[in-house]
Amino acid sequence: MFSLRLRSFLFNVGWYVGTTIIAIVGAPILLLPRRYVVAWSLFWIDFCLGWLRLTCRLTHRVRGLENLPAGPVILACKHQSSWETLAFSRVFLRSATVLKRELLFIPIVGWAMARVGNIAVERGEGAKALRSLVRQAKQTLAEGRSILIFPEGTRVAVGAEKPYQVGTAALYRQLGVPVVPVALNSGVFWGRRKFIKWPGIIDVEVLPAIPPGLGRETFMTTLRESIETATDRLVKAAQR
Repeated sequence: MFSLRLRSFLFNVGWYVGTTIIAIVGAPILLLPRRYVVAWSLFWIDFCLGWLRLTCRLTHRVRGLENLPAGPVILACKHQSSWETLAFSRVFLRSATVLKRELLFIPIVGWAMARVGNIAVERGEGAKALRSLVRQAKQTLAEGRSILIFPEGTRVAVGAEKPYQVGTAALYRQLGVPVVPVALNSGVFWGRRKFIKWPGIIDVEVLPAIPPGLGRETFMTTLRESIETATDRLVKAAQR
């Protein structure tokens, strides 16, 4: 356990120090066209994932990429850990993540989140937030990029349950593109609000797409069953 704590401590120190240096040195890149900001962001992500692999011996693999249809889609992803907030911009290139608007106010890092073209929504604004979400999502699709959303709206610990929010259903109804469910087991290795990062391989599984045209209740049931069934399978495999 001491070794795990030490490795996790080293990761956290390197993560914060490295992020600070990359942010300060690269801040002028925010004034350049978006493609340079994207490249800078991916450099930071690669650093974090590489440091995680070196210190905590935690890596990942992605299965089912053949299930991704051609063209932009809605990626509806399970959210168990901070890991996917780091990794998914690298795993799913040319996607815009739906995130909390207040994150954009973090100096440099938040500004970069805005400049790369993520979709920011204000929590607690109901119909107004949904209209803003759909409007930004339509613009993202017009640019040829996919939308990445966490249907539960927040990180959910392994074994816990939280209702799926209405945002995913609104996008499905309004955009008319396939929704691709994504399952994972990141919370087994990097738990929600947990200091310890356990060694191993995080599995991400891209599941068969849900075509447009289903009724809301049928869609939400299909989405939840697809994600939760695959996630339970991946979690059990990792816990053996």
